[in-house]
Amino acid sequence: MPAIPSISAPAPPVSARSRRVTTLRALARKRNLLRLLTVALPTAAIVATDLAARGTRLLGLSAGHKGALLLAMLESALFWGSLLTLASRRRGPLRWIAAAVAVFAAAWLVGGQRYFFDQYVTYLNADAAAFGASVGRSVVNQVAADAGNFLRFLLPPAALMAVLIVAARRLAAPRRTHALAASIAWPVTLVLALVVPWSIRKAQAATPDVIFLHALGRVAAMHAGVSKAQWVKPAARKPDYLPALSAAPTRPRNVLLVLTESERHDVVCSARDGDCRSSPHSDAAAPSRFPLRQLRSVASTTAISEMVLWSGVSPVESAEALRTSPMLWDYAHAAGWETSYTTSQNLDFANAREFLKELPLKHRADAVDLNASSDQDIGAPDELATRLGLEHIADLREPFYAVVHHSNTHFPYRIDLAHAPFQPCDDTKDPERTPELFSYYRNSVYLSDRAVGDLVRGVRALPSGARTVIVFTSDHGEAFREHGQLGHTNSVLDEELHVPGWIDAPPGTLGDEEAAALRAASDAYVTHLDLAPTMLDLMGLWDAPELARHRARMIGRSLLRPLRETAVPLTNCAAVWGCPFRNWGMLRGPMKLEARQWDPDWHCFDLRTDPREQHDLGAAACGDLAPTAAKLFGRKPWE
Repeated sequence: MPAIPSISAPAPPVSARSRRVTTLRALARKRNLLRLLTVALPTAAIVATDLAARGTRLLGLSAGHKGALLLAMLESALFWGSLLTLASRRRGPLRWIAAAVAVFAAAWLVGGQRYFFDQYVTYLNADAAAFGASVGRSVVNQVAADAGNFLRFLLPPAALMAVLIVAARRLAAPRRTHALAASIAWPVTLVLALVVPWSIRKAQAATPDVIFLHALGRVAAMHAGVSKAQWVKPAARKPDYLPALSAAPTRPRNVLLVLTESERHDVVCSARDGDCRSSPHSDAAAPSRFPLRQLRSVASTTAISEMVLWSGVSPVESAEALRTSPMLWDYAHAAGWETSYTTSQNLDFANAREFLKELPLKHRADAVDLNASSDQDIGAPDELATRLGLEHIADLREPFYAVVHHSNTHFPYRIDLAHAPFQPCDDTKDPERTPELFSYYRNSVYLSDRAVGDLVRGVRALPSGARTVIVFTSDHGEAFREHGQLGHTNSVLDEELHVPGWIDAPPGTLGDEEAAALRAASDAYVTHLDLAPTMLDLMGLWDAPELARHRARMIGRSLLRPLRETAVPLTNCAAVWGCPFRNWGMLRGPMKLEARQWDPDWHCFDLRTDPREQHDLGAAACGDLAPTAAKLFGRKPWE
């Protein structure tokens, strides 16, 4: 019997209402998906740009740090997602407040961090915020000087956030329940980002916006007095008592230290060079000087390098040691020498005036004395410091110790377009125009060098000039993106540490052995830690028995004596100054070790064969420098 085909019952007709419900549900699912994608977009964009900027660093993080990074991404997503949800509501006055907050936050938390990274190859973290908070005027000045470039980073994320808010209101406006949840989630997330003490963020193991929020929380806690951290504001020195000292120099002589600001070794001629372009004036004024071609600062932070220059004490000493150690003026005064300090630097910067107020000086003047309206960073014109410095020196009874300090080569760099041989030049920080900024900087060095040349010639014209030994150097160098970073305080790489140096000693002021030692030091790897012992030796005080306990703190050696190689710490962290970026290392001869907190590895360079520090030899190539550094500093930068 043939099979009878089954006959299915006809499907019931679908009503128009059912079709509408199905369509609406599909649209709702699409809208929910679109809403989710919209609120996730800010964090996705932040993570993508962060990966493009420092992908190698992030991939090299430890498992624990990567876990912290994932948590930071979640925090970022909650922060931006809830804020954008509140801003994209179609009704209510609070949506405009939320929208303004979102645009402002995008500008600063995203654009501001991108600007900071462009300058320093790291993000603004809690340590840097605490450091910068004490030098706020300087921060404002420098941003103002680079306003165009600064806005170039701030405006795009702000504009994109505004566009995203408008689009979200039209395409993915939240439901009431979503808005209610966001109104609770956003303040909770904000508070967590501000106050949760993730020390792991010091390794930059977080998204840039979360790092910024944590930095703001640190500053707020310091303002409120609930944080143990202190403002970077050195207290006044309380130098140890010095008994009367008996100076016994090998020859009658005075000592003058000429200090400049942010001048790197390759823009100033340390040795006589008739074709010296950036510093022709000092080159002509001191033709017979002893060069120090391989001189390094031990810090790229002015306050630390100056403290080292003036005291000879290692920057890794305790706060108590740094505050109580005598400075060269103290030693000279105890030996009956007259002293002076004339600087175009504004000592309002970071409480320097208070820190130096106990100096025993016959004459002193800073930028405010030279020009009441002097700039916070550049100071007063260097030529004014030269003019007054010569008056001070002329009034000093021999023997004397004097310091003349020029500061116009600090960013934003003072120039005179009528005397600017390096062209094209521009003061922009635009990464694509770095060569123009470098030319601008060289023009500033050229202008300041005129003041140095006038100073040297003026000293030599004085009756005391034939007995005055002049020591010249800069506090630190300046980076122009050789390793990505710009300016100084960023690292202990050579563009920030390798500085010019020379000693100009008139005939008869040095003994034969002293002169021979200086000639031997011309190409030796020496540091600022050697200059204080050298100047004490010039004064005839280095061997004084009363200085025994102070000499014990000085790891440098006098350049007037046979060379002695030793391991020297390099750091931008000091107990009296703070630590905007944890970066440090060691130097022994040409072998240099360096590390930074966001780059968890030691790097070793042979400066003799690799002066630009392009070829990392690995920590082992530096022998015991890595374990010595870890022991000296107590930890590694990234720990």
